[in-house]
Amino acid sequence: MKIISGKRMCRVLEQRGWTLARINGSHHIYRHAATGRRTVVPVHGNQDLKPGTQRGIMRDAGLTDDDL
Repeated sequence: MKIISGKRMCRVLEQRGWTLARINGSHHIYRHAATGRRTVVPVHGNQDLKPGTQRGIMRDAGLTDDDL
């Protein structure tokens, strides 16, 4: 799995149809209009996401390694 930053994950989600619903501190909450699903991305500058956090976001969003 390629480790990416929270900012990059936000860009990937937006390219896949997710919209930024709100921001609570450093957590960006995204919603998908078609499915109604929600996922939270922690954005701490250009700091990489931890592997477990990234895996959970990818699972919630239905992303694969090829999508990154």
